Amino acid sequence: MDVLVSEVGPRDGLQSLGVTMPTAAKIAWIRALAAAGVKEIEVGSFVNPRLLPQMADTGEVVKAARDIAGLEVMALVPNMKGARLAVAAGAPKINIPVSASQAHNMANVRMTCEQGIEAVAEICRYRDSLPESARIGVEVGIASAFGCTREGRIQEDWVMEMALRLVKAGADTVGLSDSVGYANPAQVKRMFLRLRKEIGGHAGGAHLHNTRGQGLANVVAALDAGVTTFDSSLGGIGGCPYAPGATGNIVTEDLVFLLESMGLDTGIDFNALLRARDVLQQALPDVELYGSSPAAGLTKGFAYANPSRGFDPEPAKAVNQCDL
Repeated sequence: MDVLVSEVGPRDGLQSLGVTMPTAAKIAWIRALAAAGVKEIEVGSFVNPRLLPQMADTGEVVKAARDIAGLEVMALVPNMKGARLAVAAGAPKINIPVSASQAHNMANVRMTCEQGIEAVAEICRYRDSLPESARIGVEVGIASAFGCTREGRIQEDWVMEMALRLVKAGADTVGLSDSVGYANPAQVKRMFLRLRKEIGGHAGGAHLHNTRGQGLANVVAALDAGVTTFDSSLGGIGGCPYAPGATGNIVTEDLVFLLESMGLDTGIDFNALLRARDVLQQALPDVELYGSSPAAGLTKGFAYANPSRGFDPEPAKAVNQCDL
């Protein structure tokens, strides 16, 4: 596998919807994603259920997802309370969001940026106090790293300073998030190259949004900077409810098609992704799903980057073929 596609739909996708997906349907969706070859899924978040009732069943979902062979299960936690709940549920990996925007961080987790960094340090000290067999992976995503709807431009020097401080706090990896779709390809390449220079092997993946239609272009720029992990959401659902205008997660189906067509092995069966999309749509029939490749289908003559996986490519749908 050349690139890890980390599915965030069950968390980032569902948290912004006005409806709650039934627990059994969530688990069925996660199983369908795993069956398609998705190796890492952020299955929920341990947050106050009064604020995000869509995530109230995360403990139960984590426990069910852990039984899926070969799946890396991850959950988002905003603070120490969430971290303790994640450990109790058996989550092997957590994602902690810390925004580079003071206004966004206050709206999202009710902390300043500096308090958010200290919260990461507290969680890492807690992790280190656990028996080795119970220690969890700690991933941090710097939200609004490329710009913020509340503050506008974010200084790149500040983002890099945060990354260094988060590594010192104990984070295993630190990635960059375009929480509101402000990033452009030149900026993405420049900042990820700098991130790798500043924190080396602790540099994490890219969480990019397609709010302004630049999501996949930004993926290619990040690839050029050496990024090999990308977050995406099946059907492109989701966004941050505490960041105005934060719609448009990258569509997992489009991301997989892009990467495989570039000769990069994702280990994911595109057609099986469409079956997982059907599971999602049946559970949430009134929620609009996005994506260009699901409507168009695979191109005629399409070949997966790793043919030995045995995935069956199908030609593009007839409606998109030219008979002239």
